[in-house]
Parts: sequence; structure tokens; C-alpha cells
Amino acid sequence: MRIGVLCSGGDSPGMNAAIRGAVLRGVEVNGFEMIGFMDGWRGFFEGDFIELDRLAVRGISPLGGVILGTSRVPPFPDGNATPAALQAVITRMAELGIDGFLLIGGNGTQTVAELLTRAGVPAIGLPKTIDNDLGGTDYTFGFDTAVSIAAEAIDRLRTTGESHRRCMVLEVMGRDAGWISLHAGMAGGAQVMLIPEFPESIEQISEWVLSVRDRGRSSLVVVAEGFKLEGVAHATVRDGLDGFGRPRLGGVADVLAPLIEQHTGIETRATVLGHVQRGGSPTAFDRVLATRTGIAAADAARDGQWGTMAGLTGDQITMVPLAEAVGQLKTVPAARYDEVRLNFG
Repeated sequence: MRIGVLCSGGDSPGMNAAIRGAVLRGVEVNGFEMIGFMDGWRGFFEGDFIELDRLAVRGISPLGGVILGTSRVPPFPDGNATPAALQAVITRMAELGIDGFLLIGGNGTQTVAELLTRAGVPAIGLPKTIDNDLGGTDYTFGFDTAVSIAAEAIDRLRTTGESHRRCMVLEVMGRDAGWISLHAGMAGGAQVMLIPEFPESIEQISEWVLSVRDRGRSSLVVVAEGFKLEGVAHATVRDGLDGFGRPRLGGVADVLAPLIEQHTGIETRATVLGHVQRGGSPTAFDRVLATRTGIAAADAARDGQWGTMAGLTGDQITMVPLAEAVGQLKTVPAARYDEVRLNFG
């Protein structure tokens, strides 16, 4: 069997470990031939690939980024999975001698995997995204690393904030899900965590900040990039669109900081963490999770479990139908937010 490995969407720590796990299991144990397409779907359509064997994946688990490269090049023209577009993928697979795909990516990539499966193209998903917003798995690899980086930033901002009696506002990634903000805020002991799922008023935020001052502390506010103030229809965006045609989120911390200062009289500074969250070496947790995911995906291909994704349930990697994993973002539930808000506010 000849398997094509392809990465799509934004990079995420742990992708190299996932490739290594899949290749060592697939080639060395299951007897597959495996190739990796460079820069996602661009490499597939242009025939730009490398052979994946033990030598190709030696020593890559601790490396950040991804050796194959990744991109937001769509597999279908204009993003439409028309019969003609699906047939083009099938035809190209035949030309390359590919029997199936292992697709490493987030919600968009797994949605493509599900569309391909319905069209009869063998595909298995490996869930990566720092946002942790993909259904069918408790955690995606890359999330733990992003949270660890954000928590370290909170630790550093806290000391400078306390020194100047300032309120510090840290903006983290996550798009429409608040998992990074929530977990990093808990880990770093932030007093306020603002997430897209639950808008808050500037009056409520200011009340929290003032209560922290009254306790003799300086506030640390963590805000997800997709957070919206109560009564505001849209998240704060920068100019332009991303590779999926979505508005580029970012800048909400720069909006919040002067509002907090205006309402509280407390000097307030904003920091946008940005792509630092996606760079560098993955944590041990992400390396292990990604490796196990790759192993499970290779075994699923051997067993003909196409149309599934290797998700983490408890401490077990289970193959879940792609249809159950895509279509709806996994967002922070109200009970989790209330638990944190009541204990940290």
C-alpha cells in the first residue's frame, strides 16, 4: 500500500512527531510505502513530494514547525467540492499511485477528509490545532504547547505589571474558541479570562480589575483574539483575509486596554502574543500525543478504517468517524467558564 501524508492549514507543534509516528509504524511495521507532499495540497497537485522512511524522520520529534511544510492551498478550486473537483483528486491519486491519505490538520482539513471519504477516496485524519476546537478528541496536539507558552508569558507580564501597579492585558490565539485563554489563564493565575463564547461588558471587566486592585494586586487579563465585548456584533479584526477567506482576527487587546484604563483609572498595557504560540519545540505532552496519533492512524490504514480520525478519549486513542469530528467547533461549555469565572474573578 502506498500512503500519502499531507499537512494543511496553520502549523502546530507536534506535527513532526505525528509524521514520525505514522512513518515508523506504517513503513517499519505495516510494510507501507509512504510519501510526504510538500506544502500541503500544492505538493499533491504539482507532484512535489519526498519519500518517507526511517531515515527521513530521524530526530524530528522535538523540532518545531513541520518538515513537509504546510499551506492553506485548497484541494478544490474556489473551495467547492464539486464532482469534477473530486474526480481531479482521484485522477491525480491514480497518477501518483496513491492508495490513501493521512491528512494532518484542523477542522478545515478534517472536513476535506470527510468530503473525500464520501466520494470514495480513502482518508484518515490526524487532528492538530493549537486552538483545540476540533470535535472527536479531548485534545489536539499543539494545544498544550500553545498553553505553556502563553502561561510563561503571563508569568513574565505579572512581574512587570506588579512592579508598576499596572493592569496587563495579554491577547492569545484561538479564533472562535477560548480554550487557550481559559487554560493559560488558569495556569498563570490570571484574574480575568475573556473568551469568544461568553461576551462580557466593559463595566463587568472593569469591576473585576478594580476588585483586584482593592485586594492589593495588579490585574492580569487574558483575552482570546475572538472575544467580543457585550453588545458588539463582530470580533476585532485586522486588514485582509486569511487563507480560508476568513477575517484576520487580532487587536482586541489594543481595544480593551484603553477602555479598562478609562473606566478604572488604572494604567493599562496590552501585549499581543501572536505566532510565538505556534513556534518552537513542542512540549513532551504534545510529542507523545502526536506520536500516538500517528501510530494509531497508520494502524487504522492497515485495518481499512478509512473515514476516521485518531482522537484522544480519556487516555486512549480511538478512531472516530470523521463525520462526528467536523461540522461544529468544540467550544468552551458554560459550566467550565462559570467554574473559572467564579473562582478567579
